[in-house]
Amino acid sequence: MANKVEVKELLDAGVHFGHLTRRWNPNMAPYIYMERNGIHIINLYKSAAKMQEAGEALAKIAASGRKILFVATKKQAKEIVAEQAEKANMPYITERWPGGMLTNFVTIRKAVKKMASIDRMKKDGTFNSLSKKERLQVDRLRAKLEKNLGSISDMSRLPAALFVVDTTREHIAIKEAQKLNIPIFAMVDTNSDPREVDYLIPSNDDASKSISKVVSYVADAIVEGLSERKSDKPSKKKEDKASKEEGFEDKAPKAKKENAEVPSNDAEDKKAMKEAKKDVKLESKTETLEKAKSSNEEE
Repeated sequence: MANKVEVKELLDAGVHFGHLTRRWNPNMAPYIYMERNGIHIINLYKSAAKMQEAGEALAKIAASGRKILFVATKKQAKEIVAEQAEKANMPYITERWPGGMLTNFVTIRKAVKKMASIDRMKKDGTFNSLSKKERLQVDRLRAKLEKNLGSISDMSRLPAALFVVDTTREHIAIKEAQKLNIPIFAMVDTNSDPREVDYLIPSNDDASKSISKVVSYVADAIVEGLSERKSDKPSKKKEDKASKEEGFEDKAPKAKKENAEVPSNDAEDKKAMKEAKKDVKLESKTETLEKAKSSNEEE
């Protein structure tokens, strides 16, 4: 369960400041409280409710073990998003969005593998056998890949969700996620279209304080989801162990009844049993018929 959002904290962080009224998107009307000095003011009670809803959904995704990709390429959001995403142990894009990052994920993975192969070259000594010019080119390529894709090097498959700061700026990422039906969580300002997003948080996406407040809350919700996943694992192991032990007990041979007769191991008893069996041995059909004939003849 995500922590409760305090409206006063959102107010102090300036989450309520929207864009100029002339730059608004009419679809954001339900989330606008009022207009002041030509600027739209966002309804913080709705922002708080939406933040809590998004936090709970993200915690569930994190608890399932899937990755959530953070996307924020604007200057004032880069460092904040990188720091919070690392805290939550999630991948992030804070430089230029690589075209086809989601829709052409196989090619992106090849570029990440290229980075790993350069690292192996440096470890096994192959890198030193190259000429000075070639070493310089490889180093430049490695630095470029690290800058653009270093933060997603551990992402071996498509993310389960996207968290975006400023949907207008990150429209390519939004389009790619929509094409692949990946759920989108986003900070949506008064100049953006909320219909493009599955879980929107109406908020100021330009001020660093506002971005920090929302992203830190989201990261904390993800961390909470991950901690739930870790705590669930040992309990599941204990349950499995207990069920196995119960199954073993069921399969164990049942004790023989106390009243049941146990065959004697004594030699004399065994001999007596053999003789008794001979006496009670059943006759064959022919023997029985012959005895019957002989008795009839005698009569």
